[in-house]
Order: sequence, then structure tokens, then C-alpha cells
Amino acid sequence: MVKTRITEMFGVETPIVMGGMTGVGYGELVAAVANAGALGFITAHMFKTGKDLLDEIEKTKKLTNKPFGVNLTLLPSINPIPYDEYREAIIASGIKIVETAGRAPTDHLPRFKEHGVKVIHKCTSVRHSVSAVAKGVDVISIDGFECAGHPGEDDVGLIVLLPATVDAVNVPVIASGGMADGRSLAAALALGADGVNMGTRFCATVEAQIHENVKKKIVENNELDTVLVGRTLRNTARVAKNNVSTQVAEIQRDPTKTFADVKELMAGVRGRENVLRDGHMDDGIWTTGQSQALIHDIPTCDQLVKNIMKQFEEVRSRVAKM
Repeated sequence: MVKTRITEMFGVETPIVMGGMTGVGYGELVAAVANAGALGFITAHMFKTGKDLLDEIEKTKKLTNKPFGVNLTLLPSINPIPYDEYREAIIASGIKIVETAGRAPTDHLPRFKEHGVKVIHKCTSVRHSVSAVAKGVDVISIDGFECAGHPGEDDVGLIVLLPATVDAVNVPVIASGGMADGRSLAAALALGADGVNMGTRFCATVEAQIHENVKKKIVENNELDTVLVGRTLRNTARVAKNNVSTQVAEIQRDPTKTFADVKELMAGVRGRENVLRDGHMDDGIWTTGQSQALIHDIPTCDQLVKNIMKQFEEVRSRVAKM
């Protein structure tokens, strides 16, 4: 049994978190994560309206009686995203845990605070973490350069970024990026974290509603099988290495190229439908972290969490004997 400020704050059995993931964070997986004793998040922007999100929350509640949350990724968009609807749906549902990412959730914090909702904010730098805490967030989830998705522009690995963040803020910190097993958890807690966020690891589980080809590819891949795209646009993303991502990275070696030059290749719908849904692994961009080098099987969420905690205890025992 491991108790940290994260397990105490959110009433979960383990300090393991599955943050929001586009195309992955549906209720069935979130419920399986919760039932396994970890903390999962439904990804709000996958739903067209607040009502649709509320329906997903209620569906998830029927599958678990344990805590779970909702992710709000706050990004600019050509098509308006109904963030206010999402916020009010979360409040109406009684959910008390929200994970935010992208810009600071400043305009949403008053309503969340009013209704006792705790906010975890994802950051990629110490300075942004300090700023977010000053604005009123309750927990920082710090993303190292190893992470899937957007690692920021500073290129700092988690082994430095995590303790630097812990030293700079007075709230619990969740370690994200490169986390995949019990060794990861032990290392993160030793560096001052109160929990770990695992995204790629939970994609390779039985309950994840993505194509089996994606899960198998994560198992096959190693730490070198990712590509950084969007570097020249200062919107870096770590994605799986395939024909499309390699092509995008090559085009973007030319600093004169704009997003228009890669827009069709990087279309989110291609990744969500062609890859995650249909399993055509070279037909779109999809995100994965360097932690895939540590993933060797496709267990149920329950077995995964048990395996992580068993390995954690083995590491803790070994270190105690040194």
C-alpha cells in the first residue's frame, strides 16, 4: 500500500494516473482504470456538446463506483470548442477532479473552486508550473521531453524537470513522460513526485478502444521509434515513427515551410480514424511516447496496475537493502 498526497486528495488506491488522451479516453477505459485502483480521465473534446460529455460521464458511473475525472485541453481552434458547456456538464455531473492542459484554466477556475472541483494542470516547464499554481491550480502534472504529444519547446528530460518542479511549487506534482512501470513509479516518488501519469502504457491494454494493430505496434516499438514534428512552428509534438510522420519531419526541416504545407498529412481525423480506429498504421499521425520501449505486453488494466505495484514493491525492497 502506497499513500501519497495524490492518493489522499483523490481517494484512489494507487498513485497512478491515466491522463486524457484524444481518441482513447472514453468511459470504458476510464472505468477499467478506476476499477483497477488508478485515476483515469475522460477526454472532453472528443464529444460535440456538453450534453454528450455528460452522457459519457453518466455511462462511466454505471461501470465504476470509484473516482475518475475529466480532461479539458484548452487550445485555440478554427471551429469553436464548447468549453463552457463542458465545464458546466462536469459540475452538473458531480465530478470533482479535472485535468487541464494547453493554456492556463484561469477563466474556468472560479466555477470549479465554487463547486469543490480540484484541478490538475499539465505543464512542460518549471516557469509555467509556478505560474499555474499562482493562478490557483491544485496539482501540477509535469511533462518531460520523453512524453507523447506536446512536450513543449525546452527539451528538458523528466529526471531534471521533475525535481526542479517539485522544488519550485508547494502543491503535489505528478510525473509524466517516460513513465510505464513500477521502476518508473519508484524513481518518480524518489524524485519528489506524489504520483505518475501513464498515457502510452494504458493505450496498450485490453480495454483501450483502439485497433489491435496500434497496441501491437507500441509493444514492437522501442525508444527510437518516435518522431518530433512541428519543431519549426514552435508547436512540437512527439508522435510514432511511420511514413506520414517521417514525411512531415522532412518537410519541416525547411524553416520556410508553414503549417499549410503539412496540414493534410497532419490532419487529426486521419490519425483518429485511419490509425486508431481502423489500424492502418501508415495512414496518419498518432501520438506515442518514448516509454513504449518499456512496454512488452497488452494486459487488462487490472493486471497492469497490479504488475506496476508489484514491481514497485520489489524495487523499494531492493533499495532498502542497499
